Amino acid sequence: MYEAKVTIKNEIGLHARPASLFIQEAIKYSSNIAVIKDEKTYNGKSIMSILSMSAGQGQEITIKATGEDEEEAVNGLINLIENKL
Repeated sequence: MYEAKVTIKNEIGLHARPASLFIQEAIKYSSNIAVIKDEKTYNGKSIMSILSMSAGQGQEITIKATGEDEEEAVNGLINLIENKL
């Protein structure tokens, strides 16, 4: 298991288009991916789960992956959130 925290920077948070981009990145990895916000865990590969999380600008989330490419998955998703959304 590998995990890291990241703060949502973009103005609209992980809603609609940014959530779709997050899912597109997450499904590239074979690891199971979970996103934790406010002590609740969400499926990192489910658009409905990510949208229901309601992660807005300035909120901190934890991305956790378990599997053979877990570190690459977490780092790829953090890079997406910090630099591409």
